[in-house]
Amino acid sequence: MNLSCEKIAKVTRPQESLLQSTSKETGPLSVALKTRERDGRAGAAEGKTLISGDGWRVVDVLCTCGPADRPFEERYWSVAVSLVLSGSFAYRTSLGSVLMSPGSWLLGNVGGTYECSHEHGHGDRCLSFQFDPALFDHVARDAGLSAARFGSNRIPPMRKVAPLAARAISALDGNDSFEEVALEAAATALRIGSDSGHCEQAVAPRDRTRIVDVLHHLEHDASRVRRLEDLSKLAGLSRYHFLRVFKAVTGVTPHQWLIRTRLREAARRLARGEEAVTDIALDVGFDDLSNFIRSFHSEFGMSPGLYRTARPALRTNGAKDSRSTAL
Repeated sequence: MNLSCEKIAKVTRPQESLLQSTSKETGPLSVALKTRERDGRAGAAEGKTLISGDGWRVVDVLCTCGPADRPFEERYWSVAVSLVLSGSFAYRTSLGSVLMSPGSWLLGNVGGTYECSHEHGHGDRCLSFQFDPALFDHVARDAGLSAARFGSNRIPPMRKVAPLAARAISALDGNDSFEEVALEAAATALRIGSDSGHCEQAVAPRDRTRIVDVLHHLEHDASRVRRLEDLSKLAGLSRYHFLRVFKAVTGVTPHQWLIRTRLREAARRLARGEEAVTDIALDVGFDDLSNFIRSFHSEFGMSPGLYRTARPALRTNGAKDSRSTAL
């Protein structure tokens, strides 16, 4: 089984530039990890407030902890809805323990305790939307919900939150309104994450480690062709067992995780500039333009071209939003 899109004979992928091939190595997380190693420092989590408003704030959280760093329990002083941008880590609250990976949303109740650990790898980066309880209660009432609390630890990178993740990343690039995204994130997280009846499937620690290794492999270069057989061998599992464990750990199948990673990157690039749609499709890993267009429409509810034309108005509002109030 091939986890990439179908190929067509007339389409060939252009040679990857050095900048593209090293983009992972020069990103904020990689730079922070290299600085930590160079300076011989212990791992730590640091948050940079990007913007704040009445009862809400957006924080860029960069963590350089690894297996050798001892995790410790912390407490939420506000409600947190955080998008994982890069890296994987274990997240534990009174609701249980889950693995967070890129594209998933971490949920935290005010007053609740939590612990993040990196026994499977080094570092992560999250875009954290934080809310004062009064504002969050107001959002819950407006959404028709009786309680402003989460009943689960995370929202996996599933289709119903894909547009929200894309907008959050666009806002980080200065191409969307952080305030709009923050309020949408609060309402969406409440609608999906308030279900206390959802139970995460238990996974053996050894199997979780195997899936994290595969996630690191996929995250490093999501545009490459991936076969289910190769990924299951990398994990040291049969194909059936790999599929079952991967979904239990991440909340989605390998195919869904990979395609959504590619589509988020495509949406980011569409919002940023005037690159040809075909070039973007090829660069992120789609070898069939028609398949890319169909997948993009299914994920975001509109074609790539329409998505791009919707961005100018958002860029105008978002630029004012994210720059005039930034700390």
